[in-house]
Amino acid sequence: MSTLSNKRIIVGITGGIAAYKSAEIVRRLQDRGSKVQVVMTPSAEEFIRPLTLQALSGYPVHADLLDPEAEAGMGHIELARWADLLLIAPATADFIASMVHGRGNSLLSAIYLATSGMVAVAPAMNQGMWSHPATSDNMQTLRQRQVMIFGPDNGIQACGDIGEGRMQQPDVIAEQVANCFETGQLSGKKVVITAGPTREAIDPVRYISNHSSGKMGYAMATAAIEAGAQVTIISGPVALAAPDRCTVIRVISAAEMHSSAMAACADADIFIAAAAVADYRPASVAEQKIKKHTDSIELKLEKTPDIVSTVANNVKDIFVVGFAAETQDIETYARDKLQRKKLNAIIANDVSRIDVGFNSDNNEAWWITSNTSQVFSKRSKTQLARDIIDILSKQIDS
Repeated sequence: MSTLSNKRIIVGITGGIAAYKSAEIVRRLQDRGSKVQVVMTPSAEEFIRPLTLQALSGYPVHADLLDPEAEAGMGHIELARWADLLLIAPATADFIASMVHGRGNSLLSAIYLATSGMVAVAPAMNQGMWSHPATSDNMQTLRQRQVMIFGPDNGIQACGDIGEGRMQQPDVIAEQVANCFETGQLSGKKVVITAGPTREAIDPVRYISNHSSGKMGYAMATAAIEAGAQVTIISGPVALAAPDRCTVIRVISAAEMHSSAMAACADADIFIAAAAVADYRPASVAEQKIKKHTDSIELKLEKTPDIVSTVANNVKDIFVVGFAAETQDIETYARDKLQRKKLNAIIANDVSRIDVGFNSDNNEAWWITSNTSQVFSKRSKTQLARDIIDILSKQIDS
């Protein structure tokens, strides 16, 4: 059974009799490891109570587009950014039509218009409504917009008719959601990713480090695994669970990360240097804890090994992606690093902002090559990682 470990999914419920199945969909998605929030249209509340879904999901159920508390923080925009996937189940004929025409007259439709993640619908309607040319045209439009369609099934309907239009069963929908994250774009490729900070010892109890949480590197590893790659993650000290189906090498210092990266990259196709490696380390490490005898001490620092540059300049036939964590002139500094270190591409982000970057669940980044530059607006790190893997796979294939 495919997992949905740490995936963030919004289940949108519209007003159809199949809404009673939505509670089971929430449970099946959670069983696979995902975090689920529920958004309901006003008509959906006539079929199933929000309290039931709140108890199952563990989150408040969202329903009101003009909720003063939510809208103070642009609630529908934040929900759209939160989600890796928006699943609308059931999706009625009326709501599907509103999606096609871009109406934002409900919270759910506004989230659909604002989302940067994947979108899927599980249609549920009378067989006559499903077979109508208007519905057929609407479904074709959604497919052209890369909206995934789950079902519908054929069988006896609530009205007594027999035909196509029933919403698929919850376990089938959960399996299709899991399959959405298996892209195969890097099938057969070996990918090495560094993640997290390094720690450079001053004495047995103190060290130099930084604020990196490792979340971006681990999200990149997960996205690469989803794309079918064989992934090795070389991780500094982080408080994150390792992704499934990858090799994890745990290190502390820049020197250890350098040694591990060179060994792992010897037969790799792609190297993504997402770790925040300390640029300098103490030239000597005290054997015993330094006591507080004076008002000040001096530390002599020396450069740590440049991991991404070493790989780029010494390993043949490998596509190297660097990261540039900057606080000003983001693209300028990133492009300089790209050229100076002879990288194939670089991902740059602004770590001076508290809403993205270090320790945040969100990020905003530039993808830069020698002749291109693309900006990814603020979104979850899991979605950003998926977007980067997508553009990376196309770059390799071109």
